[in-house]
Amino acid sequence: MTAKGDPPDREPDTQSVCPVCLRRLDAWREVAGPDIHLVRRCPEHGWFRAPVWRGQPDFFSWKRPKRPSAPRRAFTAVDRGCPFDCGLCPDHGQHTCTALLEVTGRCDLGCPVCFASSGGSDPDPPLDRLAFLLDRVLEGSGRCNLQISGGEPAVRHDLPAIGNMAKARGFPFVQLNTNGLRLAGDPDFARSLAGGGFDSVFLQFDAATDEPYRVLRGRPLLDVKKRAVEACLAAGLGVVLVPTVVPGVNDAALGDILRLALSFGPGVRGAHVQPAAAFGRHPWPGRDDRRLTLPEVMAALADQSRGLVSVADFHPPGCEHSLCSFSAVYRRTPAGGLVLAPRMGGCCEAGAASEPILAEEGARRSRAFTARHWRGVPADAPRTAPGDDFDRFLAASGTGERFTVSGMAFMDAWTLDLERARGCCIHEVAPDGRLVPFCLYNLTAVDGRTLYRPAVLWRPGSGT
Repeated sequence: MTAKGDPPDREPDTQSVCPVCLRRLDAWREVAGPDIHLVRRCPEHGWFRAPVWRGQPDFFSWKRPKRPSAPRRAFTAVDRGCPFDCGLCPDHGQHTCTALLEVTGRCDLGCPVCFASSGGSDPDPPLDRLAFLLDRVLEGSGRCNLQISGGEPAVRHDLPAIGNMAKARGFPFVQLNTNGLRLAGDPDFARSLAGGGFDSVFLQFDAATDEPYRVLRGRPLLDVKKRAVEACLAAGLGVVLVPTVVPGVNDAALGDILRLALSFGPGVRGAHVQPAAAFGRHPWPGRDDRRLTLPEVMAALADQSRGLVSVADFHPPGCEHSLCSFSAVYRRTPAGGLVLAPRMGGCCEAGAASEPILAEEGARRSRAFTARHWRGVPADAPRTAPGDDFDRFLAASGTGERFTVSGMAFMDAWTLDLERARGCCIHEVAPDGRLVPFCLYNLTAVDGRTLYRPAVLWRPGSGT
């Protein structure tokens, strides 16, 4: 974590922060063979060095230029500079692809690892406040995709009203981010979501055995997760399995998760891997042996999948910064395998390394990709439909045959790269209606201090 020595004899590559005091610092990407470390020096707390890319694909071949595009409406002005003026400010370089709206700080699980440190008993924002926040998203970003999160949003009994409120405002794709406990225990809950404006469930799903759940979530949960999936499929909700991955805990479980996802049938639309970042409640802050980079995740998926996927299948995004994520879209085979689908404009695909991506077009394609691939699959879905070339391909191959494999590496106070942060397209809706890039909203110093995440989501009578 801590490095020593003099600054590199060249101009900084980017900027970062000190993990202790969150001071903005010049930073360099240090190359060591195929590995890249982010290094910087705080005049008060010394040098910090953290891995941001380990292994293949090659860092420089994966990196893509992007032509930025200012937010539809900036709610804050540039004053102190990134990362201190988020709202979004006029210097942000990417439109919102997904707005993440937290509707509660409460949680019925209390995981040992939690980016939001959820689990308090504070009151939830009322529906009229959530309506205001939805209107602010429309004002700042237009009709982007929407993820309802928390805390654990399923502890609210008015979730269908929230989903319907979002759909009435024209949000095209509404997804629930959940631990699955209520879905597994309440047979009517999934049906109420499907009838209440929700299209998809982003389901916390860390392993295909119980032991990793004991470490990451505090108790065995595999049977609960399976029942949650079954309830969603019966209700026609799309499901994406989302493992939070920690080396030595569940990094060897990715192949089993992939095979289990396929065994559930076409209603499980994909697997989305998220290496754990040192946000909020995290017992290993700053430890490099508890950190995974994108190439390591891609390699683990390929090595453990028994031929289902290959590192060569994955490509960088054209929406968020290219160093933030990877994805591939497949077609299921009758024998239970996967065949890579042709690249025909899906997932806001990047072009050649020298070809700049237009941020506005990247956001549009990414929104369409997510909505198209992660919705549920009704039993009466048509096999053919009009549309663009990619839609025709999907219709011809059958909507139920699509399956995505993707991953996203969030940045924490040890790995924060402000070049990447300015290209973020996943924006948290702050309690006052500002839009803040996810990694900056959840940025946590060693003493637990945050830049943007409030201790309390909503205070009655305060207006926020």
